Amino acid sequence: MAEITGDQRVQSEVLEGLATAVNHRRWFVELAVPYLGDNPIEIGSGLGDYALEWADRLPRFTATEADPDRLIRLKERLADRPTIDVREMLLPHSERGDYSAAVSYNVLEHIEDHVSALRSMRDLVRPGGAVIIIVPAFQFAMSPADIATGHVRRYTKKTLAAAMTEAGLTVEKIHYANALGLFGYFMATKVFRLMPKEGPMVKLYDTLVLPVTKAAEQVVRPPFGQSVFAVARVPA
Repeated sequence: MAEITGDQRVQSEVLEGLATAVNHRRWFVELAVPYLGDNPIEIGSGLGDYALEWADRLPRFTATEADPDRLIRLKERLADRPTIDVREMLLPHSERGDYSAAVSYNVLEHIEDHVSALRSMRDLVRPGGAVIIIVPAFQFAMSPADIATGHVRRYTKKTLAAAMTEAGLTVEKIHYANALGLFGYFMATKVFRLMPKEGPMVKLYDTLVLPVTKAAEQVVRPPFGQSVFAVARVPA
């Protein structure tokens, strides 16, 4: 039986705090854009920050959320956007679809049966379409913040690629992202046991450090990072 893990109030507080990290969000928005196609679905849209930015670039977009309270807020926020459909969705499920892609950022780590969740995403996408994933990286960085927000694991490139392959997907691209962010996250959440919420340190990192990190990683892919980004294809 699928279930929502973690404290939903804490998750919403973290989402609200991280909404101020504008440069970080736009970087991760750009990573997915080449693979979205004309009619993608986002799994776990939270408060809609990514959905709003992607939808501006696309003729049609579907946002989804599993938590009932966040789903209400998501529908209210996107009510005036006729090109965005909003629906409830909890993975894994048995639904099939014809979306051009499924994109899911920082969701898979909440799901115990992540292979079944990836199969569910695969089944929502037409043959040749993409499943685009971002997850937190490296188990050593698992912190009280991860536990409070319902993370059951963190990933490496190898473990995420293995799960996607087991789900019947063909991995096309996979790499770490935000190398310096891994150090900052580890120190803040594991050493000082803080929650990743809005504050001067988040703003400072997003304004000064992240643009440099992004520019460097566009030249050379780092061997580690705060996140793993992956694109896999649904077999034709």
